[in-house]
Amino acid sequence: MARYFNTEGPCYPDEHYMVNLDPRIRQIQKLVDNRKYFSINRGRQYGKTTTLDRLSEQLRKSYSVFYISFEGLSEESYRSESAFCKIFSGLLFDAIAYGETDGIADSARDALENIRQSDTTAVNFPAISNLISNICKTADKPVVLLIDEVDQAGNQEIFLSFLGMLRNKYLKMRQRPTFHSVILAGVYDIRNLKLKIRSDKEHQKNSPWNIAAEFDVSMSFQSLEIQEMLTEYEQDRHTGMNTALIADLLYAYTSGYPYLVSRICKLIDEKIAGTPNFPNPSSAWTKEGFLEAVKILFYTKNPLFGSLINKLIDYPELKEIVQAILFKGYRISYNPENTVIDIASMFGFVKNEQGTLVIANRIFETCFYNYFLSEKEVGNQLFTEGNIDKNQFIKNGFLDMDLVLKKFMTHWNDLYSSADEKFIEENGRKFFLLYLKPIINGTGNYYIESRTRDNGRTDVIVDYRGVQYIIEIKIWRGNEYNKRGEAQLADYLDAYHVQKGYLLSFNFNKHKIPGAKEIICGDRVILEVVV
Repeated sequence: MARYFNTEGPCYPDEHYMVNLDPRIRQIQKLVDNRKYFSINRGRQYGKTTTLDRLSEQLRKSYSVFYISFEGLSEESYRSESAFCKIFSGLLFDAIAYGETDGIADSARDALENIRQSDTTAVNFPAISNLISNICKTADKPVVLLIDEVDQAGNQEIFLSFLGMLRNKYLKMRQRPTFHSVILAGVYDIRNLKLKIRSDKEHQKNSPWNIAAEFDVSMSFQSLEIQEMLTEYEQDRHTGMNTALIADLLYAYTSGYPYLVSRICKLIDEKIAGTPNFPNPSSAWTKEGFLEAVKILFYTKNPLFGSLINKLIDYPELKEIVQAILFKGYRISYNPENTVIDIASMFGFVKNEQGTLVIANRIFETCFYNYFLSEKEVGNQLFTEGNIDKNQFIKNGFLDMDLVLKKFMTHWNDLYSSADEKFIEENGRKFFLLYLKPIINGTGNYYIESRTRDNGRTDVIVDYRGVQYIIEIKIWRGNEYNKRGEAQLADYLDAYHVQKGYLLSFNFNKHKIPGAKEIICGDRVILEVVV
């Protein structure tokens, strides 16, 4: 069977096109070799299970590996200490029975089976602790425990007691045999599991997993790694693509988020190639084909985006901080001790960029914008006007951005000319995007350039049928500030190799003169619109 891009479940090199994980596996094995207990916590669909599969395969050369998962365990599994211990023993026994774990003594295997089949309620953590010591003492090789999907146990007190037992054995490993290394994988880290379970503040500070070593192995894909994957694809398919160009685009939009990289590639390969606009793979594996795949990504449901939005609903403070970054341009210092920032980082929403909190990647940023804007679409007059006006902006298949800005200026001045400074700062960017959204919807994409966003300036990049439009949106801070903004935009146009740019200034000065004018900056042209 020919290899393909996979976004459903674990990836395997002989079946799927995937980034080479060997360097990461070697880094993780160093932690195991050094007898570390640690957690692999990353956002949804970040390649955790694929990584664990490859890691367990590699570790089996030197260790007896119990690789189990808590996925699918019922509530009954956590109703008592005895119930949990029996389930845990059953998972270990199954790993031996199915040949996944070798080197375990028959006596230890039989003991696991006896507990698994026992009806007694006398099975408890001390008994399991003794059994673990016996397993590790009699095994042919050091024993490693990998547990995937620990989030499934996230709301259970009994799981914290289990971790406490593992912690106690770790601290006494010189006196009594125990697991050589323990790895827990999931979205939540153990401290935040505890936050979900207990409200007592003192308990929140004392984690049963404070023995865990820091896990700082990057699981994001770098541009060169993506290019290597595309090169393998190209060797099979011979599309003639520029692998470096496509890899750079994938990284620029996803920041190497594994699911997003694979999903966009899968869309190009299976959904874009063969369509009227991209009749063959050669035309699909281009910048235009890539942008078409990104458009499809946003307009089709996928479990990752659903998870992102659900987390915003579950955590109102998280929603507030994301909106502050996106619409108000707040530059928030990265502080992992701040609970909201810690949760946002844990879910993969944000990242630390030189001490500042930023949205993790362009795709997530646009997903959030689309969600927040959709909440405001109904009843918003500017969105309604954009819907009414949209047909007049398309000329010969291309977008007349000059007219878009000028029509927005007219509508804004009609509706909000008397708005105060606070209203403009909180709503200016949002209302322009609401006006723009129905105009480009279904044909174009947009994203916000995070490098230039602050509380006074935002750059919107619009891709429409392969043409890029760069629009700087800013709050008026005086003539000198405005001149600097024009120069900055001209430099930005140079970087994007775009001849013309757009400057949208929200001016709350009562004596302002609204209007549109063209400005020449070197060999670049800027249309400045003041509202």
